This record gives sequence, structure tokens and C-alpha cells, in this order.
Amino acid sequence: MRVIAGEKRHLLLKTLEDLSIRPTTDKIKETLFNMIQFDIAGKSFLDLFAGSGAIGIEALSRGASNATFIDNNDRAIKVIKENLEHTGLTDRAKVIKGDASLSLENLSRENEVFGIVFMDPPYDKGLYRPVSERLAKTNLIDKDTRIILEVSLKDDAEGIEDLGFVITKIKKYKSNKHIFFKKA
Repeated sequence: MRVIAGEKRHLLLKTLEDLSIRPTTDKIKETLFNMIQFDIAGKSFLDLFAGSGAIGIEALSRGASNATFIDNNDRAIKVIKENLEHTGLTDRAKVIKGDASLSLENLSRENEVFGIVFMDPPYDKGLYRPVSERLAKTNLIDKDTRIILEVSLKDDAEGIEDLGFVITKIKKYKSNKHIFFKKA
């Protein structure tokens, strides 16, 4: 896995050797960032269920002002920190170990509004629902925040619109999809 583009282009990133963590492939990451490339510069980026941190690091490399990484796995937090150090992006990053929903509540006390939120929870467990519900109730997003959810192909993100969001785009790949939404 590597940084695809931007100031840290071509740098290799560590991954987790854990079957419960499935990194977004370089091809899917490249497609995703091609879709949001004009929305990144100068924005704060929130990477939920961050895994290796590759998505948030890609955003930083492409001009995000800062990124916050949240994961509850000790090994993931270690790898995120190592990848940030390797890429020289530590000074623009915050790494939080904890449950995504609870971490959002704590983070909302800092009064930062994120321009882009990326969520990549374990597939087919419905974890995006309580996190999206918590996100909707915080001051971390506004009407301009772009939220991207990575889920399996069979997941339709049922109920996301009941939380006050509107789905703006769905991009399908061979094994998963990205659902783009924002505040209604």
C-alpha cells in the first residue's frame, strides 16, 4: 500500500496483518480521491475506523489542512502513528484510540468542523448507523461537510436518511461501495 498522489506520493505505508482489518486497495483509493480531489485542499479530514490511516494520510498528502484518525484497535493506532511519522505528517494529525461514537462526542468539545468525514467500519455489522447518528448530533459537521461511507456491496446504509442526511452519490466497485451523503 502506498500514498497515491500529492506531496508524499509513492511513499509506502505499513498495513496491519490482521484479517479483521481490510485496507482500501490502491485502485479504489485512487478512484475515491479522483472524485473528491477538488474538495480536499485546506479542509479538516476525519478518518473513522482508520485502520492503517492510509485514507487520512492520502488526504493530508493531497492538501488537507489536518486529519484526525480514530480507531479502537491498539495495533491500528501503532501503525497509524508509524505511517504518520514515516510520511512526515505527524504535525498535521491527531490520533485517537477509542470507540468511534464516544470519540465523536469527546471530539465535539473542541469545536472543529470537518470538511470531509470518511467512515470505513467493519462490513455488515451495522456500525455505521450509531456512529452516523452520533455524528448527526454533534457540531463536527455542517451542511457543507462531505461524508463518505465505505460498505460491502450488499449493505444499502438503510436508515441513513432518517438521521437527517441525504445521499448524494453511490459508487460501486467489485467488492464494496462508497456512499456519499451530507446533512439534508
